[in-house]
Amino acid sequence: MERLTKQAQTIRCHILAMITDAQVGHIGGSFSSADILTALYFHIMRIDPLNPNWPDRDRFILSKGHGATLLYSALAERGFFSVDELSTFGKLGSILQVHPDRNKVPGVEASTGALGQGLSIGIGMALAAKLDKKNYHTYVVLGDGEIQEGQIWEAAMFASHFKVDNLTAILDYNNVQLMGNVPDIMQIKPVKEKWESFGWNTIEINGHDFSQIINAVNSAKMKKGVPTIIIAKTIKGKGVSFMQNTCEWHGKAPSDEEYKKAIRELKA
Repeated sequence: MERLTKQAQTIRCHILAMITDAQVGHIGGSFSSADILTALYFHIMRIDPLNPNWPDRDRFILSKGHGATLLYSALAERGFFSVDELSTFGKLGSILQVHPDRNKVPGVEASTGALGQGLSIGIGMALAAKLDKKNYHTYVVLGDGEIQEGQIWEAAMFASHFKVDNLTAILDYNNVQLMGNVPDIMQIKPVKEKWESFGWNTIEINGHDFSQIINAVNSAKMKKGVPTIIIAKTIKGKGVSFMQNTCEWHGKAPSDEEYKKAIRELKA
């Protein structure tokens, strides 16, 4: 797991540098999901960076598209495009904009950012696999504030009804959203019981523990007849002490001094 831990910290360093340079982007939720994407891209998913459109590849949807710097960093580190490209983030003419564009960025499966839509897209891909008799798996990462959207629950009903068991959703449950703590904006509890009432298999984990992430995904893939959601309890801004557990760093870009403090902590 040491390899994955180092990879996740490298990804966080990329995110920090990109957002500081562009002065735009979302650090808090990107840091909280970094371990989840690291596990998926560097241990779990069946993908080929040299052939991004390989028909048998696993699919990944970052439904909370404002975490694009996280997705770009994972894709670059995995070899879908040069790491040097990350320095162009947010600049005029760059393929790497504030939300991901599937028509421009190798490895991006869906253009996301309008919250609530990624689960529906993922369900469509998973159903396509069944119709085409393919055995690829589809993963969707959701934000906890995002599941306040009604479309999420329409999709949840659909996936259960049609037994979309080749789909795994992962909830980045850091309990903080744009304007404050999730319960203060709109209470989503009881999360586990809600998903179960919609017919989903549920697994609760520590979203920063690689063993738990990997074991949960393996368990989800073995569960037949129902979709699975992994409720991953995470820390907003994970990895930098002054960015953790606060909405201040949901969409704030660091100053040069803040960057220096943060990068020291990440590299420690």
